[in-house]
Amino acid sequence: MNEFKNPWTTKTIESVYDNSWIEVEHHEVITPTGTEGIYGKVKMKNLAIATIPLDEELNTWLVGQYRYTIGGYSWELPMGGGPHGIDPLESAKRELKEETGILAKEWKFLMKIHTSNCITDETGLVYVAKELTFGETSFDDTEQIKIRKLPFKKVVEMVENGEITDSITVGAVLLLAREYDQ
Repeated sequence: MNEFKNPWTTKTIESVYDNSWIEVEHHEVITPTGTEGIYGKVKMKNLAIATIPLDEELNTWLVGQYRYTIGGYSWELPMGGGPHGIDPLESAKRELKEETGILAKEWKFLMKIHTSNCITDETGLVYVAKELTFGETSFDDTEQIKIRKLPFKKVVEMVENGEITDSITVGAVLLLAREYDQ
């Protein structure tokens, strides 16, 4: 048997909730073991796009905000939604500027990540930005964001000790830390 062949059979799909950011689907399926089952899927209407800005001294910037869904405060990479069909790099540049006021001359793609692939199709993309210049932020009207400039090494420590739990931030920071031997 081909290990990459989809072992699920979809019988029906019904949209049960829809807003500007997500659609929730109810699927009736036949499971890989042949039994009848159901599956819930959260379809994301945007890509999750994050950036690790790095200056010459290997400092970076985090944004902090209260996250309603987890009922707590979260320190994360600057990130936001990038519409499907638009160059993700352009979305990364927009989000970095909006949340930190930072512009960058050098951009490098770092990684692709699926955040919680058992319930959502969300795809995260992460870039590294260098050769930074600084300007004004332009937060969305729903955002109350704090910005912290930290040595990248400190951010790695925050991931390792559980101060940072956002999955995109954790994965990207640990991957980049290998490159800088942090």
